[in-house]
Amino acid sequence: MKKFCHSELRMLLLALAFPFALQAQDLPNIVIFLADDLGYGELGCQGNPEIPTPNIDALATNGIRFTDAYVTGPVCSPSRAGLLTGRYQNRFGYTNNIIGPDNEDPSLGLPPAEVTLAEHLLHAGYISGIIGKWHQGGTAKYHPMRQGFDEFYGFLHEGHYFLPPPYKGATTLLRRRVLPGGGKGRWISADSTLVYSTHMGHNEPDYDADNPILRGGQPEAESLYLTDAFTREAIDFIDRHQDKPFFLYLPYNAVHSPLQGAEPYMQQFTHIPDIHRRIFAAMLANLDNSIGAIMTKLRETGLEDNTLVFFLSDNGGPTKELTSSNLPLRGGKGTLFEGGIRIPFIVQWKRALAGNQLYNQPIIALDIFATAASAAKAPLPASSIDGIDLLPFLKGEKSDPPHENLYWSYRNKAALRSGKWKLVSSTSKWDGEKVPWSLYNLEQDIGETNDLADEYPDRVQQMAQIWMQFLEE
Repeated sequence: MKKFCHSELRMLLLALAFPFALQAQDLPNIVIFLADDLGYGELGCQGNPEIPTPNIDALATNGIRFTDAYVTGPVCSPSRAGLLTGRYQNRFGYTNNIIGPDNEDPSLGLPPAEVTLAEHLLHAGYISGIIGKWHQGGTAKYHPMRQGFDEFYGFLHEGHYFLPPPYKGATTLLRRRVLPGGGKGRWISADSTLVYSTHMGHNEPDYDADNPILRGGQPEAESLYLTDAFTREAIDFIDRHQDKPFFLYLPYNAVHSPLQGAEPYMQQFTHIPDIHRRIFAAMLANLDNSIGAIMTKLRETGLEDNTLVFFLSDNGGPTKELTSSNLPLRGGKGTLFEGGIRIPFIVQWKRALAGNQLYNQPIIALDIFATAASAAKAPLPASSIDGIDLLPFLKGEKSDPPHENLYWSYRNKAALRSGKWKLVSSTSKWDGEKVPWSLYNLEQDIGETNDLADEYPDRVQQMAQIWMQFLEE
């Protein structure tokens, strides 16, 4: 048996490792920017001239913007479960939003038996990190590092203050049942940095109760405005892992309440007279700048061209709570009208996909799993997930719609999209199977204003049967 000297052994090891190094270099990095409660009509590229979002708009210019993109639920937690697993969350009983003390219920969370995108990419040779809001269960067995992620910096519950009391460096609007001293309406402090409002009829949720910022599993004090802190951590993650394929999941908690606008951004929007709207604008501009900083880091490290980037919101905007606009859609967060489930959605992958495209076929956040897995050369059997690999459609290799039907079921609300047709029921009381359905032609009526159910009863019956079959599954 031949013996190798040290230099010969080193060359042999390099030769053996080189194909794998080439393969690792060829694999794209994957980044998911997930905004929280962002309305369909709030971005510049979506037609809003009031709040500049040049960095998110640049993703659309360099990539593909989707006009008919959906999430699987109209609220945060179920929607994220669908995104992370590529499966309708109804299939594994994850149908309710976990809020407040329910986050500490050990029976509530993303079932460990479900395979997340992070777990799947782990076996494809990826390093995975989550920075931001988890909201998939707040007890030990649901921790993101037990769901395939190598690193975690963020919080586990549904929300978090961007700055802790006394909220120095930000203008803060908090919901109250009663104003200080009594009464209803709006109370503003002498320095205009604290606002109380009774417009929602309840107090601000106790977001920070038993909900620390965690690094891995350990609490960590954070003094920076949270959007900026998450951006700092994301840039550091890229810096440390630029020599290997990585998956970075960035579920920001902006623009979710509590409403807190950092002062530098508040100064940009002094022309907006309503302080409520001004704070929202500051939060969105801050998020946009953060995405710009991360994309700049990818560019500086030479990684941007081969990074598959997704941008989307987890559900529609809660207009009364945040001032968020879902125009031209009807409804918002919590509903199965278009404003609750149709979201801004952008994909950029400069190496593989032509930019400045508009894609008009219906797709859903489930497709992120299948698309990312395909890009990572780790595709799954079609039977294992509900999402579709979008790459052949975005490259022009396929021209048919990716989905024949899209389904929703949430708290006795129901919806089905089939081509241009949308079937929806927003009642909370069903009489057996006699569901009071409404039918809309979305090509002609994107705002769902003209109910055609009485005009097309056969179509209603046919689509209702399709939806019931999904429910039975």
